[in-house]
This record gives sequence, structure tokens and C-alpha cells, in this order.
Amino acid sequence: MQSQISFKNDYSEGAHPEILNLLTQTNLQQEPGYGEDTWSLEAKDMIRAQIGNPDAEVYFVSGGTQANLLVISHLLKPYESVIAADTGHIQVHETGAIENCGHKINLVPHAMGKIDVAGINKVLKAHTDHHMVKPAMVYLSQSTELGSIYKRAELEEISNYCRANNLKLFIDGARLAVALTSSEADLTLPEFAKLCDVFYIGATKNGGLLGEAIVFNNAGEAAGFPYYLKQKGALMAKGRLLGIQFHALFRDGLYFELAKHANAMARKLAEGIAAAGYGFALTPESNQLFPILSLQVIAALSEQFTFYTWEKLDDEKAVVRLVCSWATKEADVDSFIDTLNHR
Repeated sequence: MQSQISFKNDYSEGAHPEILNLLTQTNLQQEPGYGEDTWSLEAKDMIRAQIGNPDAEVYFVSGGTQANLLVISHLLKPYESVIAADTGHIQVHETGAIENCGHKINLVPHAMGKIDVAGINKVLKAHTDHHMVKPAMVYLSQSTELGSIYKRAELEEISNYCRANNLKLFIDGARLAVALTSSEADLTLPEFAKLCDVFYIGATKNGGLLGEAIVFNNAGEAAGFPYYLKQKGALMAKGRLLGIQFHALFRDGLYFELAKHANAMARKLAEGIAAAGYGFALTPESNQLFPILSLQVIAALSEQFTFYTWEKLDDEKAVVRLVCSWATKEADVDSFIDTLNHR
């Protein structure tokens, strides 16, 4: 049994009780398989309504890596590549999944986890003819792997550039909920959705047992995608398990409420860390925090709490990553701050 308090990630807990209750209540209800059940169809309509696009195509899959692999390999021709930050999930934490399906990742140096038009343009201009791969997509995450948030102006500039240069814009939304409800956010879900060609809405890291909802804004780009889901083993016979979760998340605003809690706990944790005299490697903007602590303090905290040591800076200090979730207890945040103040 886990005896320490975990700030390692936002998927350590199981699922929100409303999701479990709905799964239990509908357990013996007979439904069609493969995502054709009542709950999945209604959940897809809820998502279309939330983003303001009744023509969007929505598909439920089990996880983020699966979503990234499916979308990128579906939309790109064999000779086409995808542009991403050098910290991007598809580059760092997916075991070469994109390369394994035959697509090169053109890397752009990040700034606070984000990329910009200048970096994208540099890649595009460097690929001049058919002796090279052809960049055809931009991939980014909202929020990023470093917890930062793309603001409206940044996404609008990238979106406009992509459309002017025939690049697909694909946004990884594994942590989209905390990005939209961050105190730094200036985009609503419908506004965000209009800026990209395809994105996904993550449940795994926002109260669900598992699941991501892939959204194609242009139904034509989803042509043949169901075949691809089946071929790649991503079409679940009991698709209701995913649909019911998104139904619970979107019917009464639970999706946003859970993310607001994660952000509030992270904000309180960040304020406590700052008040204790410690700085951050990256400005806190969502539920991922990256404080700079001494190795001695890290060792002391590790007796009671679990978290990642993200990057060792020198022989005395390191950056750690602390993550708050939809289920983080305020008492645990208080305990961390209290422990930090007494080290």
C-alpha cells in the first residue's frame, strides 16, 4: 500500500465517484458495442455542443499516446513529418511511437515548453524539396509538458501560420482541462477548438479511469478513421466504458470543476513554496509545478512525499516536479508546505 503522499502525477487516483456511479448504474444495461451505445453517442453530441461545432467527428480512445499515434499516422502521408517542441510528449515520452509508424519529428527548441511561428517557419524553410521529408503538421500540447499555457495570441498566430502554409495543427489535450481553467487562461473551449484542425480532450488526467476524446473539426479529415481505429487495435468492443465517462464529465460541468480544483491546489502549493523562500524553474501556470530545492530538502521531503526530481542543476540543487490532481486533498498540500517550512 502507498504510505506516502503522492505529487507525482494527476492520474494516481482511480476515478471521480460520479463516473463510477454512472458505470455501476448502467452496468447491466444492454448496449451495442464499438462506441455505438447510447452513452457514447450522447457524449459525442455533448462534446460537439461544448465546442460549438455540430459537424465535428468525435472518437474515444484509451490513452494519449494512442491518440497521438492514431491522429498523426492517419493524417500524414508516408513522406510527411510533424513539427514539435523538443520537450513534446511525442518526442520524449512515447518510446518512438511516431517514428515507428514511419514519420520523422522535426524538433523546435522550446521556450517555457512552447514553440512559436519563428521556430516552425525555420523548419519549414529548411525543407526545400523531395530529397527531404515534407513537414505537414504542427503538434503542440495545451497545457505543455512543463505546465505552461498557450495564450490566445500565441495560438492564433500559430493557427494562422499553419493555415497559410498548408500545415495541419494538432493539439494534444491530455491536460486541456487545466489549461482552460488556469488563472492564466484567456481562451474558452469553443474558441480553442476553432484554432486547430484536430485535438483531443483528456479524461485520464482529469478524473476519468481512462480515455481521450479525439475531435476532428473537419469531418472530411476523419474519413476512414474508424477503419484505422480497428486496424490499430484501438476500437474497444465495450466502447460504452469510455462513452459513459465522458457523459459524466460533460453533462453537468464536472470536467471543468475537477480541473479548477487541481489548479486551485497547485496555486496554493506554489504560494506556500514561494512564501518559504524557494523559486521556480518555470512560472507556475497550471497544475504542474517545478520548484528549485536543495538536495538536502528534497531528501527530507521524500520521506513523506513522492514526486519526480526533474533536473539536477548542480551538486546542491535540483528542479523537482509536483503535480496536483482533481483529487488532491488540501490537507496534503498544507502538510507539504508545513514540512517544507520546517526543513
